[in-house]
Amino acid sequence: MGKLGVVNIYASQNNTVITVTDITGAETLAKASGGMVVKADRDESSPYAAMKEIDLIVEKLKEKEITDVVIKIRAPGGAKGHNPGPGAQAAVRALARAGIKISRIEDSTPIPHDGTKKKGGKRGRRV
Repeated sequence: MGKLGVVNIYASQNNTVITVTDITGAETLAKASGGMVVKADRDESSPYAAMKEIDLIVEKLKEKEITDVVIKIRAPGGAKGHNPGPGAQAAVRALARAGIKISRIEDSTPIPHDGTKKKGGKRGRRV
């Protein structure tokens, strides 16, 4: 087993942000977001953007000699959606394909213990 890192993937419907930290989470080793790899705002959350982000991240991980990672996937959560965006799955696949050993994948979506009300009013969002 080589050096261990933690890959935090925040995947919303509008963007995908990937951050790599050491095991404690105190030091950020690499980060990338949708806006760094694509030109159009609408493409920031796409699976393609997530794959390109992983390419940037893997480059930095190889420099720092990190071979094993724990993946934490996070959706917006709270009063917002609990499903990760389209970039999450693509990011995990690209990471596996890049030859980085994935030791664990966990979900770190914040779950409300009855915090604030969901937006949409008394009768909900009327379509």
